[in-house]
Amino acid sequence: MGQFVCPVCRAVNRAPDGKDPLAAKCGRCGERLFTGRPVDVDTRALGVHRASTKGAAVLVDVWAPWCGPCRAMAPNFAAAASLLEPDVRLLKLNSEAEPQAAAALGISGIPALLLFRDTKIIARSAGLLSTPKIVAWTRQALGPAREA
Repeated sequence: MGQFVCPVCRAVNRAPDGKDPLAAKCGRCGERLFTGRPVDVDTRALGVHRASTKGAAVLVDVWAPWCGPCRAMAPNFAAAASLLEPDVRLLKLNSEAEPQAAAALGISGIPALLLFRDTKIIARSAGLLSTPKIVAWTRQALGPAREA
């Protein structure tokens, strides 16, 4: 059974085995749990997603509006969401708006990708990546984590 956070109201929802998580809707607000797009998060929402997502990984893009490579990677990251969901929840954290969260994550350069499994960082990447590279990097990093 997977457990996912609603991208709209942040309610924690359980997806029973045997049901398609892509078709799941939030029990509180009725919105779809997966939209094929990354979810913009602040510090609090990031914490809820990290702590409450079970049975899936969480991939965070740490970016800033003034960062050219970040803006260039945004459509690539968005395209990766439709390819990785529901196995991976994709989140976007604006490091300019949330500097303390970025610092707590040990971000020293952006764009940065952080892959979490069960609240722990299992992989990091920095720099501009294409959609195929984001997907391949994520799947490769999850391979060993699935077996552990």
